[in-house]
Amino acid sequence: MAEDNRTHVMDEADVHRAIARMAREIVERNGGTEALTLLGIHRRGTDIALLLRDEIERASGDRVAYGSIDITLYRDDLMTIGPAPVVGASDLPQSGIDDRNIVIVDDVLYRGRTARAALDELTDWGRPRRIFLCVLVDRGGRELPIQPDIVGREVPVMENQRVDVLVPALDGRLGVEIAFLDAESQ
Repeated sequence: MAEDNRTHVMDEADVHRAIARMAREIVERNGGTEALTLLGIHRRGTDIALLLRDEIERASGDRVAYGSIDITLYRDDLMTIGPAPVVGASDLPQSGIDDRNIVIVDDVLYRGRTARAALDELTDWGRPRRIFLCVLVDRGGRELPIQPDIVGREVPVMENQRVDVLVPALDGRLGVEIAFLDAESQ
């Protein structure tokens, strides 16, 4: 289904199925919900982490610690994004991260640089017992040796394409699309 240089990859039902499967895998890898903390990477990773938390809590009946991280100041391209980057607040759960099993959640994994920045930020906050990387979409094309532990869907795309995860809070709907980039936006 192509529309205006966009291809729909996952609709709302597909995303919810992927979230349910990912939530089960998180709980299984963690050995339950004890000492489990989900940390969503701003912006869309926070929405995916909330969907995962809600699914885990619904299925297990247990409360799961949740927080969010803004990796802006940990980016390796900070100097190229301008003199006044917009920095959001990171929000750690009251339980902290020391000796906890942390699941870093993002919407799309591409080159691996966002995940690396999240890992750097976490080490400034404390020492987790274990860190998992969970992404809704793995688009391939890594520049760093970083691989996700839990993936909703692998969507290989070309260099002239972008994967867009749509979330209700920002886009009014839930889904995944591939967009073709024009020469000016590359």
